[in-house]
Parts: sequence; C-alpha cells; structure tokens
Amino acid sequence: MPRPEKQLTPDASPRDWFGHELRTWRKERSPLTHAELGVKVQVSGSLIEKIEKGTATCSKDLAERLDEVLQTGGVLTRAWGMVFGQTEKARPETESAPPGRAEVPVQIHEGRILGRGSTTPPSGSPAPVDRRAFLATSGLAAIAPIDLVHLVTPAAPREIPTQIRPREIRQLKSLADVIHRQDNEYGGGGAVRELARGAIMWGASLLPVPCPESLRPELLASVARLGIVVGASQFDAYAHDDARVSFRLAAECAEEAGEWHLRAKTYSFMARQEIWVGDPDTGLTHAEKGLVRSDRLTATERAMLHAARARAFGKMRDVANTLRAVGEADAAFEQSDPAQDPPWMAYYDHAQHHGDTAHALFDLAVHADQDPGQAARRFEIAVKGHGNAFARSRAISETKLASLVMAKGDDPRHAVVLGHRALDDVGKLTSYRAAEDLRELARFAGRHRNLSEASDLRERIAATVRA
Repeated sequence: MPRPEKQLTPDASPRDWFGHELRTWRKERSPLTHAELGVKVQVSGSLIEKIEKGTATCSKDLAERLDEVLQTGGVLTRAWGMVFGQTEKARPETESAPPGRAEVPVQIHEGRILGRGSTTPPSGSPAPVDRRAFLATSGLAAIAPIDLVHLVTPAAPREIPTQIRPREIRQLKSLADVIHRQDNEYGGGGAVRELARGAIMWGASLLPVPCPESLRPELLASVARLGIVVGASQFDAYAHDDARVSFRLAAECAEEAGEWHLRAKTYSFMARQEIWVGDPDTGLTHAEKGLVRSDRLTATERAMLHAARARAFGKMRDVANTLRAVGEADAAFEQSDPAQDPPWMAYYDHAQHHGDTAHALFDLAVHADQDPGQAARRFEIAVKGHGNAFARSRAISETKLASLVMAKGDDPRHAVVLGHRALDDVGKLTSYRAAEDLRELARFAGRHRNLSEASDLRERIAATVRA
C-alpha cells in the first residue's frame, strides 16, 4: 500500500499555504501523483512533494507551468510573488540527491564553461534553472558556468557514464547527424522535437563528467555541434527560449574548444533566429560577432554570415546596406571551396546561398519598393537546387517566391500555381516557420479577392496550417 501523505498545515507559513494549495489542485481538482505531475511540468516528483511540504522553493517559471497543467486560472502564479518573490534569488528551486545515491565526482576544468568561478561540483540531480531569467542576463558571464548544463538537463537523474570515452563522442556526433537530417527533411516539430530535446539533455549532462584532457576539446566541439542542430530544430518548432539556450551552450562550448568554425555557425543561427522573431538589430549584432577574426573562417562561412547581415538589414529596410551585404556575401561565395569547409557546412551550397540572400532582397522588394526581379531569380535557383533532403528549405523558398509574385508581380494566377507547389511540400513538414510563411502568402492572396483561384489557395493554406 502507498504510504499516506503528510498532513499539511497551511496556516503555519506562506510556504505551507502555497504547498497546501498545490496539493489541493493536484489531488482534488486534477488527480495526479507527484511523479505524474512532475513529468507534465518537467521536474521530478520529489520536488513537487517538497514544495507541497514547504521545504523547497517553487520558481515563478514552475508556478506558471503548474497553473497551466492544473488549470488553476493563475492562482499559483499570482501567489508566487507574495510567497517566494523576495527569496527566490537567495534560495533557488532545489532538491537533494535521493538517499543512497552516490555522488558523482566532477572534474573541474579551467575554461569558459566549467572552470569560471565554480568550486563546488553538483551532486545528485541538477537543479532546474529559469530559462527566462538566464536569457534576461546581459551575457553568458553573468550566470554561473555550471548552470548552462542545468538549463537543458532534467530534474530527474539520467544515466551518464562515469568517465568520457571515445564512444560518447561518437554518439554525440551521430545524434547531431541524425537530428540535422530529420530536421531538414521534416521540420523541427513532432518526433524530431522530442528527439532533439532528449539529445541536448544527454549531451549537456556529459560536460561535468570526468574527461581525459586529450578528449576534452573533441567533447566540447561535439556538444557544440549538437547544440547548433538542436537549437535550429527548436527554432523551427518555435521553442524560441529553448533554442536560445541551446545556441548559447553551443557558443560557449565552441569558444572553450577554440572551434572558430562552430562558433561562426552558432552565431549565424543566433542571428537568423532574432531576425525571424522581429529583432533584426540583435540579429545583426550576432552576425557581426560571428565575423570576428574572419581570417580564420572559410569563404563559405563568411558568405553565410554576410547573408545573415543582409537579412538583418533587409528587415530594417536599409536598402544601401542590404545590397552591400548581399554583394559581400556573393563575393565570398565565389571563393567558396567545399574542400576547405568542415563537413557540416556542406548544406551551404549554391541553392542555400541564393535562398538566404533572396530573403533579404524580398524584404526590399515588398517593403521598400525595390525591383523584385533579383529576389525572384534567386528564389528560383534555390527551389531548383534543393533536393528532398532539404524539403523545408525548398518549401520556404517556394512560398516566398509565390508571395513575391502575388504581391509584386502582374500574374497572380502564376503565384497561385507556385503556392500550390509550396503546399505540396509544406504538407509533409512539421515546421512552424513554413506555416508562418504560408500565412503571409494567404495575406497577399487576400488582395485578389475577385480571383477565385486565389480564394481556393487561401482555403487550402488555412486547412494546411490548421493540420
């Protein structure tokens, strides 16, 4: 028989009242065990139990997740400030290791991730860290280095090795390859998102594990690349805070490993994400950071980063700087030599370059009354060049081309044909970015309300986005 739960005393303190309120909602309104609720809010059942007993602090982020899962109408979040608001900084949400579980010794390394001011190794389960609090800090140095690991690892213990061996590094590389392929072919949602989430948790959990010095740079580089592909997948699935954490973890690992190529790729993705969510100024800053010591980068990598700069300037509707950055990207790409690039840069080929620069020129054509011809030609090259392995990139370029023709061309029926081709590809994806571009196409199609074909396209877009 399960042991009876401890009788709570809600009038003993604000913490006890909060715990009693949580138990009431958990048991009487939404019957769940501690473990079941923990799974739903991504912490361990033991932490839920300790919060109920008043012996552990609940973070605001966790209170919000509890309100959502238990459908309290915001009761716990509203109470959080009165109960924990003044003490959260001094006493973060924690839990100790389960009784009888041996502490894993951690080998502290000097460097950007694990050596900076960290003197006490973590024991037991890593404590969850508020992602939004982390992302609100001015820079990576503002948070304890080991917390980078906590940001992506779960509260429940995970199986990790006692020492890093070549096998773990091979597994990290294999995971990155699989997620990269699946994400490009199917998008970042659904099963791909779950695979990516589990992979970055496991990868981050390896960082504090004792590691031979000879393997340390390769371990860091492997986690960096995994962080890049997972962050890209999370970005595509609109899990933007998670993507930012994965990208920052990747940047830290790349810098500590002295991997300038991985660092450049990370900042390129960080730039693209911020541009996408409507902050081109921050995106431009990331792209410029990626170009630091550009002499250490390949021509392809420089082209990638200049294309990101162009997209930022395009969103700002800065015609002169957009055209200048596109020119710099083209000049760098003309010098591209695949033999000089890391294997994972193979994606940035003729089609990808033309698609990326076309996005920048699209914004000038649609919002700054510039000639749409250049953007259209580049999108056509991208669509023809992307094979099925890059179905998402092809679908996004098809959709943007259809939007461009619908908005600025003189043949909306041709735009409808292009839109249906894009829908054929998008319907196979789980990509929030592709869906958002479809919504934009529907808005442009709405300008042609007297054209029945445009109305049919809008209906099909609506059905696809809902699905």
